Amino acid sequence: MELAAVRLTDEAWMARALVLAHRGAALAHPNPMVGAVVLKNERVVGEGFHTYEGRKHAEIIALQEARANARRATLYVNLEPCCHIGRTGPCTKAIIDAGVKRVAVAMRDPNPAVAGRGIRELRGAGIAVTVGVREDDARHLNEAFAKWIRTKLPFVTLKTALTLDGRIAARTGSATWITSDASREEVQRMRHESDALLTGIGTVLTDDPRMTDRTKQPRRRPLVRVIVDSKLRIPLKSGIVKSARNDVLIFTTQSQDSPKAKLLRKAGVEIVQVRSRGGHVDLRKVLCEMGQREILSVILEAGSELNGAALAQDLVDKIVLFYAPKIMGDGGVPIAQLPSQWFECSPALSQLSFRRYGPDFAVQGYFHDVYRNH
Repeated sequence: MELAAVRLTDEAWMARALVLAHRGAALAHPNPMVGAVVLKNERVVGEGFHTYEGRKHAEIIALQEARANARRATLYVNLEPCCHIGRTGPCTKAIIDAGVKRVAVAMRDPNPAVAGRGIRELRGAGIAVTVGVREDDARHLNEAFAKWIRTKLPFVTLKTALTLDGRIAARTGSATWITSDASREEVQRMRHESDALLTGIGTVLTDDPRMTDRTKQPRRRPLVRVIVDSKLRIPLKSGIVKSARNDVLIFTTQSQDSPKAKLLRKAGVEIVQVRSRGGHVDLRKVLCEMGQREILSVILEAGSELNGAALAQDLVDKIVLFYAPKIMGDGGVPIAQLPSQWFECSPALSQLSFRRYGPDFAVQGYFHDVYRNH
């Protein structure tokens, strides 16, 4: 009974650390989201979360708030404390110097510069360390950071709205509202927590989307709006071009010195020329370039063609499908254009979850475990 009580207590306090960490959404980038709680005699004596502009790591903020109360206290943190010098000093040294008795860590740091060294350093100083408290929750929170820090590629989420018979639009070239306000509100939350949105020129020509974060929540960097447009067909009068504020990126196979490219740059759009793959923009090169720009996470909000290309090239890490309780029938556009033989070798989704949004429901699953090589 006593052991069960300890585990329950650890779970509860780590849940608080995770809530604090989430406050760093869109503010900690490109660092991971981290929250910390200092507990002394069953009382919180310090807590904090990390923001990039604030510089200080969550553990340092919590320890500074706790002051002398940190001695012989327990520290809860959702990510292994760092043990190297970066923009700040090592958190492990601060924890040891503060006299903390025990540290509960949700997960090891996927950063190769840490990767268990912080835990070993704390244990070497005589601090008791518990690892794995709410580990699954912690991994989901920083899945984009985990992929980027190991591969320098962004974590890709394919998101779309569709009917029960798997249609995303009434017909090719038509704009169709499918899901409810509740689903669209959740999509805005997803956008806020993402670094970039990615779509194709077909969607731009059909829907004329703005592709914006409308939550009005603070962000450290603007949401980057990325368009794959091999022939540079985007209209200069499109909503996304007219609203560009150096936050729109177009990948094309056309010359950056073409008259159209020059006009787009004048409008505040950045043009990146990439090589062609089968007559189309090389999507892997697109993701490599985004990763070099410290874009850790991207939501693919596209049409059937681009969705199919991303899936066929195994570039999608997670998929989120918002289903409306409707049937579209013949003529509707499928979620992805894929060759008939793709199904035979297509990977199965793992870690499936389901959630209701008003009259709709969402299915979420993973193609890749970003904490392992794939």
